[in-house]
Amino acid sequence: MSYSTQRITALDYARAWAIFGMIIVNYKLAMQAENDGATWLRTIAGLFEGRASALFVILAGIGVSLMTAKARNSKNKDLIRQSRNSLYRRSAFLFISGILLLLAGWSADILHYYAVFMLAASVLITVSDKMILGLFAAILLVSQMFLVVFDYSEGWDPGFHEYTGFWTLAGFCRNLIFNGFHPIFPWVCFFLIGMWIGRKQWLDRGKRKKVLLCSLLGTIVFESFSYFLIKWTSPVLDNEAANYLFTTKPMPPTMIYVLSGTCLAVAILAISFYVVDYFGNSLLTRAVINTGQLSLSHYIGHVIIGLGFLEIAGYLENGSLSFAISYGCGYFIIAIIFSYVWIKWMERGPVELIMRKFC
Repeated sequence: MSYSTQRITALDYARAWAIFGMIIVNYKLAMQAENDGATWLRTIAGLFEGRASALFVILAGIGVSLMTAKARNSKNKDLIRQSRNSLYRRSAFLFISGILLLLAGWSADILHYYAVFMLAASVLITVSDKMILGLFAAILLVSQMFLVVFDYSEGWDPGFHEYTGFWTLAGFCRNLIFNGFHPIFPWVCFFLIGMWIGRKQWLDRGKRKKVLLCSLLGTIVFESFSYFLIKWTSPVLDNEAANYLFTTKPMPPTMIYVLSGTCLAVAILAISFYVVDYFGNSLLTRAVINTGQLSLSHYIGHVIIGLGFLEIAGYLENGSLSFAISYGCGYFIIAIIFSYVWIKWMERGPVELIMRKFC
């Protein structure tokens, strides 16, 4: 397997596990099972919160960098224009798909945010690596400042399940930019760091071990930093304010959360490369790779099909955490089997085929 081929399949492998994590988190959210179940079960479910979707967005940034590499390296104006037009169309497709999911009642959609990230990428195709890192740092700082200056809870009910005024212009923009499930500030940082990683050869065999160790260490450092900052500042700020400013939970998305989430995502990427490198020919690994290739179809499917079935059965808001996790695992196993069979007959997933036709 060539490095370029392995690189793509490893990304698909990681993308599949990002989808799995998002399924677990979203089913837990949809069934309102956040505070149900044993402590160990809540801890396991909590590990996916904000991490799976962060990995998903970072992978999107990497994908855009790989897709536009020829245009960026050649500096050919026609190729750059073609790449930008393709990103414009993909952005429009994803935005419309996200809005349809929102209209269907799925308030935690990521696709309409994802569409804005794609739009940003179209502008940044030719900028330097330093510029991307500079934007990453600046947006991260501004996002942390927003948490101090503005009211993060505006629009939300006390349980952060319902958003009042979402379909008004002010509410939609506030949710999109500042206090939605995946707001531009700071979630575009994940996309930017993905674009930056996509330009590097970080994960080849010679550097992979170092990247894995450094990213795991970074995760530990930032999680520890968060813990001690909350502990030390609680007597001054009170515990609620300290958690608000220094948590590594995705809501509110603090600077430390983004840095910790980025490190963990890079570690998972490195592990994915190891798995594909050593076990790439196994049936299970190939099936998981196939699942990642159909990630957009599975994202939409787990909402429309997975949650739709529960709603018809009248069990959507009555599930326990153990049921939510079990149901999510079951759905993912079915998704793996479906993907393996589908790829034997078709090159792309159902939704991917539609997007490809227009983009």
